[in-house]
This record gives sequence, structure tokens and C-alpha cells, in this order.
Amino acid sequence: MNTPIFLSPPDTGDAEQQAVARAVASGWAAPIGPELDQFERELATRVGVDHGVAVSSGTAALHLALLGVGARAGTRVITSTFTFAATANAIAYTGAEPVLVDCDPVTGNLDSDLVEGALAESQASGPSVAAVLAVDIYGKSADYSTLDAITKHYGVPLLADGAESLGAFHKGAPVGSLGRATAVSFNGNKIMTTSGGGMLLTDDAVLAAEARKRAAQSREPTDHYEHHEVGYNYRLSNVLAALGRAQLVRLDDMIARRRANREFYRKVVADFDGVSLLHADDDESDNCWLTSIVIDPALGIAPGAVRSHLAKKGIESRRLWKPLHRQLAFSTAHSIQSGAADALFATGLSLPSGSQLVPTQLDRIADSLHSVLGNARA
Repeated sequence: MNTPIFLSPPDTGDAEQQAVARAVASGWAAPIGPELDQFERELATRVGVDHGVAVSSGTAALHLALLGVGARAGTRVITSTFTFAATANAIAYTGAEPVLVDCDPVTGNLDSDLVEGALAESQASGPSVAAVLAVDIYGKSADYSTLDAITKHYGVPLLADGAESLGAFHKGAPVGSLGRATAVSFNGNKIMTTSGGGMLLTDDAVLAAEARKRAAQSREPTDHYEHHEVGYNYRLSNVLAALGRAQLVRLDDMIARRRANREFYRKVVADFDGVSLLHADDDESDNCWLTSIVIDPALGIAPGAVRSHLAKKGIESRRLWKPLHRQLAFSTAHSIQSGAADALFATGLSLPSGSQLVPTQLDRIADSLHSVLGNARA
């Protein structure tokens, strides 16, 4: 039986074990402590912003960012339909209405022309728009320069869901410094991990302070427990922050290894007419979190069939995001569609991309792809 090859497992080792042991030995096995303070400073410094607020998940960071720009009942937040449910869930937590906009067919990121149309529509007759929430898909940053110009024209804050894109860039600017605030994720399958966790990154001192307070149950600075508004138990623990610090030191190396995986897959798909890489034209600004393929329907084989074949070989893969407008939970949300997200869902598959993959595993994946795609109709 072949050892399973997972899609994107955590890459941890001695450095992370030592960091966690250090935090526990310090006595700060709590949701506060020096490791947490340092982690926030180190990541904020890396991406070039003034403030980092470490929290229990990327979803929590999104929720706090949205609250910070005024998302609430009676407002709308424009976001991508081609994303994980957490993006829209965070909008729903605030009481705001998600507006699900289709993606660019090449990058999978938010279609800026459709965003402009959604803003014009809301300005003319709809509820006020609290924010545009861009999503960076599979490690490729959205077109923030274009979105920034559009949102400034309409006077709407631009937020970034960078859950998948830490370490990526847009026109030389690092993810984390784009938009009014960015939420990143340290879930176990992400480019770096704290087991679970996330961080809100921003230059906005007021937004950061409000987020930090809300993440700690909105406790007022008194000598007793005083609460003037509803808060949340969103703080990241000091122990997990120590793990994050060790991962941050290794981030560039882990990105380089994932990029090497992408280059390997680039050579593999060159053997097949009708199979291409999503983000095939990346210019080293992506973090290459996941490498995905797109299969021309004319080949006569669906991504689900490829996934099933790989699974029989002990190789994990995953269909691309099912658009949120196709999800029952958001089926009544206002949406603006071009068909691009539907097409990507119908034709795409993410392949194992972890930074611990070794050549024998990659060769095994390539052999399995050849065995299934080699039988496809040309």
C-alpha cells in the first residue's frame, strides 16, 4: 500500500517543536504573552504595515475587519463567488448582505469590471456598500491596483481576504499591505501554520485597536469586567504564536519549495493537449500555495474522474471552489455572474502542493496523471 500523499499538509519540524517547548516552559501557556506580541510585530514588519492582530482563525480576522469598516445589517459587501464559504460566512456574521461577483476566467480572482458594475448598481438603487472584499485565489493576489482605483472612486473601503496568499505580491507590494486591511490564515493546510489561527494586518490604528478589543470579548479597561458591546473570544494563544514565529522564519523556503512543485507540474501538463495550469503565467509574485490544473472538456474526462483515479493511488486532490452562488447557504444572495466561476469548478483540480513533497512522490503523482489523462480523447 502506497503511503498517502496529501494535498497541503503542514510542514513542521525541530524548529517548531523547540518554539512550542520554549513557550510552554516560559509559563505563558495562555492567550497572551511575549511570543504573541513578537509574532504580531514580526509579521506586520515583514509585510510593511503598522499593526498585526493575531486571532484564532482567518475567518475571525475577516469578521473583525468587516466590523471595523462598518459592515452591518442594511449594508452590502461585494465579494467573489469563487472562494471558500468562510469569506461569505464572515460577511453574514455582521448582518450585511453578501453580493457574489464572478471571477476573472484566467486568474480566478475577482472580476474588477463586474465589481465596478455592482458598485454602480448599489449606488443607483441598492443598499449602501460597506466594503469590497477581494479574495486571493490559491496564492495569487487579486488585481488590487485596479480595485483600489474603483473603490476609491465610489468611496468604499477595500479589504483583502489573503487567507491563501501570505508571501505573495501584487506589483511589488506584499499581501498584507494591500487594501484597508488584510486577513491571513494559518490553518493547518496553509503556506505557514499555527495549527489554527490568523491575523488581521493594517496601517489603520483605530481599526486595529477596535479589532483587538473585540477579539478579547470587548472588555473595557477597568479593574472589573466591564463590557459596553458584544465581543468575541478570538485571541490566538501564546503557544501557537511561538509555532507561527518558527514558521515565519521558514516561510521563504517553503514558498520556494512550492514553486518548485509548480514548475514540475508545468512540465507534466506540457505532455497533454487540453490540460493547462491555472495561473500558468505567474511571474514569481504568487506564493504557489496550491497548483491546479484545468482540463478542456473536449478531452472527455472530468476533474472528478481524475480525482477518483488519484484517490485510488493514495493521492489526495481537490476540486476547485464550487461557486458560492451554487451553494444552498447563499443561494438567495444577490449575484452578478459571467459563468467564469462555474467553468473553473467544472474543469479544475488542485494537485498535491505541500512544501515537504519529495521527488519520488512527485514522480508517483506524474505517473498517475499520465495513466488517467493518457486515456483521454485528444
